Amino acid sequence: MSDTSKAKSRQKAALNTPSALGEKATRDLSGELNALLADVLALYLKTKNFHWHMSGPYFRDYHLLLDEQSDEIYATVDPIAERVRKIGGTTLRSLGHASRMKRLLDNDADFVTPDDMLAELREDNGSLIGHMRKTHELCDEYGDVATASLLENWIDEAERRVWFLFETSRRA
Repeated sequence: MSDTSKAKSRQKAALNTPSALGEKATRDLSGELNALLADVLALYLKTKNFHWHMSGPYFRDYHLLLDEQSDEIYATVDPIAERVRKIGGTTLRSLGHASRMKRLLDNDADFVTPDDMLAELREDNGSLIGHMRKTHELCDEYGDVATASLLENWIDEAERRVWFLFETSRRA
């Protein structure tokens, strides 16, 4: 076999990671986790966008809060993708793929007030919590305790972000 033939053969090799969950569970869970991954990437970028474009009298506090939150959100990207691979699925392939799968809306506005930034991020984190709970229910249905366990921690982190965004935006 020529080197070219060997290379083509390797390129066509399936990514058949063995999983005890079964084909249907792998398909369904991978789909949900990839949508969640797309949402997390969208939320990360929006949080960084708002972090970069923050202004006003509370600039420093809000800037640091959003930096901390974006780091926390980004920390879930690789574990979500790796979980998809561990259960036998494949992950997002590009930003375009993520864009087609995400359920959270972008914000490309030239200017967003700090209060609107915090409110929008609070709503997006709340939506993410709902999507994570739905994914958790699917994990329960298929007996995927490892993914469910990860989701429980990420739900708690997202609830904390919602709480901080809510409290930060309250005016006493």
